[in-house]
Amino acid sequence: MIWNTMMGTSILSIPWGIKQAGFTSGIILILLMGILTLYCCYRVVKSRKMIPLIDTSNWEFPDVCKYYFGSFGQWSSLLFSMVSLVGAMVVYWVLMSNFLFNTGRFIYNFVHDINVTDIVPGTNGSNKVICPSAASSHPPQNKSVIFSSGNNTGFELFKEWWNKSQTVPFYLIAVLLPVLNLKSPSFFAKFNVLGTVSVVYLVFLVTVKAARLGIHLEYNWFTENDFFVPEFRILFPQLTGVLTLAFFIHNCVITLLQNNRNQENNVRDLSIAYFLVGLTYLYVGVIIFASFPSPPLSKECIEQNFLDNFPSDDIMSFVARIFLLFQMMTVYPLLGYLARVQLLRQFFGNAYPSVFHVLVLNVAIVGAGVAMARFYPNIGGIIRYSGATCGLAFVFVYPSLIYVISLHRAGQLTWPVLIIHIFIILLGLANLIAQFLL
Repeated sequence: MIWNTMMGTSILSIPWGIKQAGFTSGIILILLMGILTLYCCYRVVKSRKMIPLIDTSNWEFPDVCKYYFGSFGQWSSLLFSMVSLVGAMVVYWVLMSNFLFNTGRFIYNFVHDINVTDIVPGTNGSNKVICPSAASSHPPQNKSVIFSSGNNTGFELFKEWWNKSQTVPFYLIAVLLPVLNLKSPSFFAKFNVLGTVSVVYLVFLVTVKAARLGIHLEYNWFTENDFFVPEFRILFPQLTGVLTLAFFIHNCVITLLQNNRNQENNVRDLSIAYFLVGLTYLYVGVIIFASFPSPPLSKECIEQNFLDNFPSDDIMSFVARIFLLFQMMTVYPLLGYLARVQLLRQFFGNAYPSVFHVLVLNVAIVGAGVAMARFYPNIGGIIRYSGATCGLAFVFVYPSLIYVISLHRAGQLTWPVLIIHIFIILLGLANLIAQFLL
């Protein structure tokens, strides 16, 4: 359950993050961030039991923050929780727009027997890999060559009305905004298994593509050339920002573990879940990076969503986009429900005060997603900014401070423990600042 909940959209950006950090440092950072976030999550799980003489069995982590930090802890934890939820919903909207666009284009071309060859740098053959970033930095005058059994007027009209950033993000409003206003999204919770199916299929896709493409690695430890990135890069904080959200479950881990039949196994189960998540990220990230054909392409071509490195007419990528599109369309209302419950209950004491209140909130959230899909469709950037922001509070600062304060009140605080947890807090602060400097 924890593995299924934690595995999300971040998996699509892990190969890009490894490219930004460098191959060797990327692997090291995934391992270190997994261990660090696991420890901080462990501190969250144990935080309730360190409060004496009070029944905390029904408490969530924001309640613990309120106990230690008063109204500031209560409202700040709400703020950072909303950042994580809304950030995830924005990423979902950008990705759903991407997947819907590519799916629609694939179906239209197939139905109308249209063969579109994009003029984008890429490899030849049946296992084609493309470099959209090179095309965007040096756009050709004609973006595609069309081979069709019919006239091209309909295709040009289709391209006008089926645009990745200008039209498709708005089409999603008609489907998802009404669903967000439902009082309970319990119907969509039944499709949670789609998340597992999507991740399993992504692992299968990555394995098959790597087997066909082969391994393309050359170790240049500190120098960079046209085809290979160095093993260590100064841009590594971009990966740590992505990983903060990729390993983020701290604001709901207590709720998830409450359903565990054997509570004494919580730490074991949490550790197993983090191990599996880290292993999945490592496998997908390393295999995509290592098999990316360089030469003839450059590793710099690895996209923030690695599925964009496969052309829209690639069958396996088409199936992956279909799986992910339906998964995200079922998870999106659940995220909206969590955001509504946390925000409106805090302000109005009721998760559904009126249709008007809920509609205003949902329009604002949907509007943020549409705006990002229209003007800043960079999921890697959105993930690392929101991950580093919410992670500063929920991953690094609050778990460490609460542990130190509880030990101090019990007279058990030692200098090594204090220094270690201050260092963890400083790491979280440096992680956030670095996102805006690199």
